[in-house]
Amino acid sequence: MAFWTRVYTWFAASDRRGLQSGAPGSSLVDGARAIGPDGAMQISTVWGCVWLLANCIASLPLFVYRDLGNGQRDLARDDQLYKLLHSAPNARMTPVEFWTAMLLNLLLRGNAYARIERGTDGRAYALVPMAADQVQMEWLDNGTVVYRYTLGADVAILAEDSVLHIKEIGNGLIGLSRLDHMRASVSEAANAQTAASTMFANGGKPTGVLMVDKVLKDDQREAIRRSFGEIATSTTSRLFVLEASMKYQQVNLSPADQQILETRRFGVEEICRWFGVPAVLLNHANVTTWGSGVEQLLEGFYKLTVRPMLVRIEQNITRRVLTPAERVRFTVEFSFDALLRASAKDRYELGAQGVQNGLITRNEFRQLENLPPIAGGDELTAQTNLAPISMLGRIQKGPGNGTQVTPA
Repeated sequence: MAFWTRVYTWFAASDRRGLQSGAPGSSLVDGARAIGPDGAMQISTVWGCVWLLANCIASLPLFVYRDLGNGQRDLARDDQLYKLLHSAPNARMTPVEFWTAMLLNLLLRGNAYARIERGTDGRAYALVPMAADQVQMEWLDNGTVVYRYTLGADVAILAEDSVLHIKEIGNGLIGLSRLDHMRASVSEAANAQTAASTMFANGGKPTGVLMVDKVLKDDQREAIRRSFGEIATSTTSRLFVLEASMKYQQVNLSPADQQILETRRFGVEEICRWFGVPAVLLNHANVTTWGSGVEQLLEGFYKLTVRPMLVRIEQNITRRVLTPAERVRFTVEFSFDALLRASAKDRYELGAQGVQNGLITRNEFRQLENLPPIAGGDELTAQTNLAPISMLGRIQKGPGNGTQVTPA
């Protein structure tokens, strides 16, 4: 019965009023210490995964399109919403800085918050990020949701339409905290890093055994330990003289024998799995090298990790930042083409096929390559290599610069 109660609580968490939390209800590994964002970011793998995802997404341009009807749209460069989302989220931050801060909270805490500042007409004109650890979400008894933002000794209560809330996977109103759920993995990596740092602080020299042919009292044992402790810890080339038939036996335990290096290598792959980042992108040595299947790994990383996060951000912007009237007129999208951009050889081959088959014009392709337009480049053209043999030589330019078939 208790099991089904826990299962119901898990899946019905969205029906529970009060403060919302993304932390796990129980710990899988007893004794795993809680490491906050500051400590986790001191682990190179965590830093690398967060840095890679945050900068990869934050560097993508965010465009606002104006819907023209019949499936047509154009960039709303002259609208206030375009300037907010594409150019300046607030007066002190660039778009890259703003989205990097948001993604830092989203990746570690599972939730990213930004205060929406609106004008008298209800339209947003500024977005100010808020640290996830300083925000608490509460579901009131009347069904409304409010956000408590603690800043020093002050507490601000924000309405739901005044907060841009982007959440990770979750079963309710709040996203699950990735850092809290990966506590055991981060704790293991931190312990391995601490052990390695402690060992190499002594020059990487393991301890030894000093053998004496008689029974020692406690004070004698402590005196010998103080006198001859440098044998095991000293990194200088010195000659030690042992008395009374003492013998020193060094314990030859290398870092590999103590599984420190192996544990740290496994920790890289373990943390990468939590973030969905291929380990090869963090220069991990125990995976496929550059030039050997990396292109497929990158494609999978873009499609399975980056793209879902972009969709999550786009949908939350549309739902929370845009007013109901703006949702009808505008569409918000990241430009994903920059990540999927192929090599120059592949791009020109695809462009040539599109131009030759009448799918795009020459000027449209030149625009993709940041080249100026040319005269006559706005006309769709197609090769006639696949025309019937009986029609060869009968296609010529017509009076309207189009193609026509000369009568037989």
